[in-house]
Amino acid sequence: MLDFTPAFILDRDPDRRHSGLPGNTVQPQPDANVLDAYSDAVTRVVDQVGPAVVRVEPRGPNGRTGLGSGVVISPDGLVLTNSHVVQGAREARLAVPDGRSTNARVIGDDPDADLALLRAESDGLPFAKLGNSSHLRRGQIAIAIGNPLGFESTVTAGIVSALGRSLRSRTGRMIEDVIQTDAALNPGNSGGPLVSTRGEVIGINTAVIAPAQGICFAVASNTADFVVSELIRHGRVRRGFIGVSAQTTTVARRFALAAGINNASGAMIATIAPASPAEQAGLLTGDIVIQLDGEPVRGVDDLIRLLSTERIGREVAITVLRQGEARSIRLRPEQRVLGRASEAAAS
Repeated sequence: MLDFTPAFILDRDPDRRHSGLPGNTVQPQPDANVLDAYSDAVTRVVDQVGPAVVRVEPRGPNGRTGLGSGVVISPDGLVLTNSHVVQGAREARLAVPDGRSTNARVIGDDPDADLALLRAESDGLPFAKLGNSSHLRRGQIAIAIGNPLGFESTVTAGIVSALGRSLRSRTGRMIEDVIQTDAALNPGNSGGPLVSTRGEVIGINTAVIAPAQGICFAVASNTADFVVSELIRHGRVRRGFIGVSAQTTTVARRFALAAGINNASGAMIATIAPASPAEQAGLLTGDIVIQLDGEPVRGVDDLIRLLSTERIGREVAITVLRQGEARSIRLRPEQRVLGRASEAAAS
């Protein structure tokens, strides 16, 4: 936490200093300690997480197919990167900041969330911890580490500009719960971590808007955590599909009290797919999902998590706020298979 030193209270006479006398004005003083604290926070995170950030060189039948970044997330060498970095390859070469290099195989690929999971052949690689992206707040410092334009171990810093964005993947489907940041990203940053000042990976950098300045996106760490667990357990990602895109939004306190809930936020429906379970059940754009089968939904990541394999094909109760009133709507999620296992992992 930044430590702000109180400014002196100065009299209009610059040669006299008083405390609390009438007519005095407060003159803020430059405080280098604030900048030093910011600098220390960033360098501490870089020292902590930087060794776990690797260069990813996918290997196709004709040699290297591209270049991107990745982050080691476990002591047994699991590496997260983007699906568009892997580009369907089964193997990759990893370059570690300490000068080592190692081969890795692709365990699974989820192009609809633009994530891929690899396992390095070497043991003892430095690793970083996935954080809880539901705790993020707009304005929070965000640090991106990667290999933009081939320049290894590059660091940029900015803030979390927005939360709960939706971003269309290269397959045409929407990636939900995306973090928007103004930390500078360039080609080669893809797959690298977006990190909090606590040294936790809060997102996997994925895209920029080319004509814009400072509008960059990362897949939230909670989504990445879900994808990792599905790829390890099943070799593919299975999600319940109800046919909506949504964004995290604030729930007014008076509405929460009237509905008898503790939610300060929920998942507001932005679009509904034609002939989907959501449309057939009567959900509307603007509805704010606050519960699913009695469990609280405080944002898009909760909604994604609760639409689990166990709820596919089973009737569930979704509670929404519609014009300030709570309504319960029943529907049956369908199976939506996202991603694929690599042949190497499936064998």
